[in-house]
Amino acid sequence: MPEALVGMLSDEDAVETATRIGVPKIMARLSIFRILLRHEKYAKAMSDLLLTLLAGDHLAHRHREILIMRIGWITGSVYEWTEHWRIAQLFGVDPQELLAVRDWRSHEGFDRQDRTLLAAVDEVVVDGALSDETRIALAEGFDEMTLLELLGAIGTWWMISVVLKGLAVPLDAGDTPWPPDGKVPPTG
Repeated sequence: MPEALVGMLSDEDAVETATRIGVPKIMARLSIFRILLRHEKYAKAMSDLLLTLLAGDHLAHRHREILIMRIGWITGSVYEWTEHWRIAQLFGVDPQELLAVRDWRSHEGFDRQDRTLLAAVDEVVVDGALSDETRIALAEGFDEMTLLELLGAIGTWWMISVVLKGLAVPLDAGDTPWPPDGKVPPTG
């Protein structure tokens, strides 16, 4: 992996800065925030956005984590995949479903909502927009508040993937890349 484009704060400095500006300590210890906290307003805004979407009231945790894992896979973001491999399981997402996002079209375990959500991820990330077919399916499968969180989550974690890869953010200490099997996506 290339060297990080922006240096990381020490763990101590990151926690001190995070505490002062209202970013949770648990986030401050992550490699991405040890870099983002160099720009306090940006770090605070990112923290607020991520926490809002992680604690969203409408998009199911399982759906959010499946879409994040798909984004990590198709963008080749080792940090995003590795971090959310653990987070998704904390939210109760089955590891086999997480692995299935790599080739979701051939996975029979995904229902219509799952497939619509995963199609939306692929279309937004690859094409920058939803097809008419996916737009209709989303409207039929999700209420307006869920759609806001769903599309916000796709956009947010796509952006996070760009930041992670662009800055060459290293994995957090002790993390093994591409869990559980080390398989790398074609774009990785």
